[in-house]
Amino acid sequence: MNKDALALRKKSPIQIKNKKASFEYSFIDTYTAGIVLTGTEIKSIRLGKASLVDSFCIVSNGEIWLKGMNISPYFYGSYSNHVSKRDRKLLLSKKEIRHLAEDTKTPGLTIVPTLVFIDNNGRAKVDIALARGKKEYDKRQSLKEKEDRREMDRAMKHF
Repeated sequence: MNKDALALRKKSPIQIKNKKASFEYSFIDTYTAGIVLTGTEIKSIRLGKASLVDSFCIVSNGEIWLKGMNISPYFYGSYSNHVSKRDRKLLLSKKEIRHLAEDTKTPGLTIVPTLVFIDNNGRAKVDIALARGKKEYDKRQSLKEKEDRREMDRAMKHF
């Protein structure tokens, strides 16, 4: 991931994060992909009405699909409103899709979405990560590190 892409994510006012993913998985590799959306879906995302909880990605027929992402129906949408939990196609290069397809064939690896954001051109993008599930002791270690960071921040606040 280059510095420009990282700066772009920090500037975006809309950032829908999958906080549970970093706790449940350890990330091996990350990619940024575009999402194929309808008109009312992008309007709902711009309002921040989306959730990545329990969503995942699969590779089928040389395409990558995002399943389980919930985008709430647009309030002002009429008969043309979208289905909230439909499968959405992700836009990656063929080389990246081939790489992900090969990696997910190994046991224990999966593709999880970590962040949805709006880029400078107004397009919705999603960060996906090739991830391996954490064991129970890894999760306890993550909680301990988080608590230690919180205590250090409290101690530094008083100085």
